Amino acid sequence: MRQTSKPQRVLVVGPAWVGDMVMAQSLFMRLRQHDPNVVIDVVAPAWSEALLSRMPQVNQAHHLAVGHGEAGLAKRWALGRALRHCRYDQAIILPRSAKAALIPWFAGIPKRTGYRGEHRYGLINDMRVLDRTRHYRTVDRFVALGDPSGSSSNVIAPQPQLNSTHAQQTAAKSAFDLDHNSGPVLSLCPGAEYGPAKRWPSEYFAALARQYLNLGWRVWLLGSAKDTTITTAISEQAPGVVDLAGRTRLGQAIDLLAASDVVVSNDSGLMHVAAATGTAVVALYGSSDPQYTPPLSDSAQIIYRGLSCSPCFARECPLGHLNCLRGITVETVAKAVN
Repeated sequence: MRQTSKPQRVLVVGPAWVGDMVMAQSLFMRLRQHDPNVVIDVVAPAWSEALLSRMPQVNQAHHLAVGHGEAGLAKRWALGRALRHCRYDQAIILPRSAKAALIPWFAGIPKRTGYRGEHRYGLINDMRVLDRTRHYRTVDRFVALGDPSGSSSNVIAPQPQLNSTHAQQTAAKSAFDLDHNSGPVLSLCPGAEYGPAKRWPSEYFAALARQYLNLGWRVWLLGSAKDTTITTAISEQAPGVVDLAGRTRLGQAIDLLAASDVVVSNDSGLMHVAAATGTAVVALYGSSDPQYTPPLSDSAQIIYRGLSCSPCFARECPLGHLNCLRGITVETVAKAVN
């Protein structure tokens, strides 16, 4: 009797940001294109469980309880040793730090793939050199690591697709008593954890909200607890909006974005989430570059002024005027929404 070979087992060390984790799904999808039977596990922060559970390509998530910038050597050693029994064939390390490559090394994974980064020789034994010209977009850099040959010259990155069922969306709306009103839904994501230079002014968001409330739309504000100062300012200027910032779990935010008719968002993690649900997205770019981290959806429209000072990638406007975002008018965004 012919024995079937065991499926390839791959451990991906995932990124620590929401948007990057969404883009990592393109890599998972690419690995499945190479081998439909591949088993993909992901090392990721605990918060990402809700995100990874919406990706059918992911078999299991292994939580790494370390914060941004934390070395966490003991925790990485313990997790790596615990993963030895999984007998992975390959590890793909998406972050470029040395500490990100430790877990696969501690786990004894024979093939450890990643880009040349800070002092990773030995930790990475399938070293790739990043071609920034060929792979300018973050998603293309991720997908290229899944190419066995390392070339990926003409590979088109699959678009992320987060699962969100009608039942999940109904449950999320019911949890916040959002299902008793009718009318289309405009969701606004006015935050951006990176800094103010990525945030369209709150008074502009408020003006947009008032316009659509007057047209009979429902307007929801979504974001993390860190965004509540911004969403409170918007809700005070636009009575009738529903401020959900800091109240939803990530899984509920996914479902509410999927249940929306249109999402207007800064370049943020929630923008990438919304795009991956298939909802129509209007993405506003200021200090960042829409060619570097675009929303990966055919239903997304980008608004970007492309000033001579853009993109600066700064947390705060170095020139103090924020013209890259202040110059995007409410009328321009409303036209995109319509």
